[in-house]
Amino acid sequence: MYSIYSIFRYLTPDARRQADGKFFPPSMMTDIHVKCRDPYEYTYRDIKGQIKRIKRHPVPAGMISWDVRFEFYDPISFDAMHLATAPYADPDIKKPHFNPKFNQLDGKIDRRSHEGNYKVIQKIPLNLRGRTGLTGRGVLGRYGPNHAADPIVTRWKIHPEGGIIHDEVSSRPVLQFVSIQRRDTSEWALPGGMVDPGEHVSVTLRREFMEEALDSGTLGSKDKDTIEKQLKAFFDNGKEIYKGYVDDPRNTDNAWMETVAFLFHDDTGKQIGQFQLKAGDDAKALQWMDIDESLNLYASHKMFLMLAAKRIGAHWRKAKPELNP
Repeated sequence: MYSIYSIFRYLTPDARRQADGKFFPPSMMTDIHVKCRDPYEYTYRDIKGQIKRIKRHPVPAGMISWDVRFEFYDPISFDAMHLATAPYADPDIKKPHFNPKFNQLDGKIDRRSHEGNYKVIQKIPLNLRGRTGLTGRGVLGRYGPNHAADPIVTRWKIHPEGGIIHDEVSSRPVLQFVSIQRRDTSEWALPGGMVDPGEHVSVTLRREFMEEALDSGTLGSKDKDTIEKQLKAFFDNGKEIYKGYVDDPRNTDNAWMETVAFLFHDDTGKQIGQFQLKAGDDAKALQWMDIDESLNLYASHKMFLMLAAKRIGAHWRKAKPELNP
């Protein structure tokens, strides 16, 4: 007799997408643990800049949890070659001298998760959201959580003749955000990045926006200092939108992304409007993009924007607002 999994593993990727959730009840589904599972391949650039793909081991929705027995689970182990010499990366976990302090502050490296303690089996951390179909670190530098910060910089969409534009269906004001197109995947995303060891997240948010959306790497030290001081006033008034696990395609069974997303809204359009936005080295392009549910963005960024839009009462879904009784 065939098990559900033995049938699932031989389905085409499209068939798996349709089957995922039908074999298992909705309560067992994990919406934020999707892009880091089959049928999404693990895509990365090698040291020569060539795009490479690794096929993940199929993981049906009902078998994501480590608490569920998965008899035939045999994923590939992958660590990108460049991690061996990368200054920001952990040493190989198999090296006897490397004894990271998981679930705590390890020197300047924060190995704590925003979502609580995660399991560590024989020195190796397990993804706190479950199986991904790939072991090792992939292209991520740290075993366990890899911390990032994502600035959501927004403004109202203004009509050429003046006045805030409202969506015709929802009647809510339309919000725009600064979006960059990633070089590695060509997907549109928030201009965020990794938190450096010992760095406060507020510094990361400002630094990453300067690098990704203001191309600060090409500025002289004097111009850079001036912009940083002007930007600090704007970034001092952010609102935390999300903190936790990210459905990032780089995640593996032993390394995953977590972030803190902050909303920085320019209500008049004059604060961020004083800066000339320009894509940095890690971005192919930059633009102001309208926010609504039709967006298709990198990782969990669409969810962050939904939370931001709801936070300030902006348009998100093309449905008439509910009337208060």
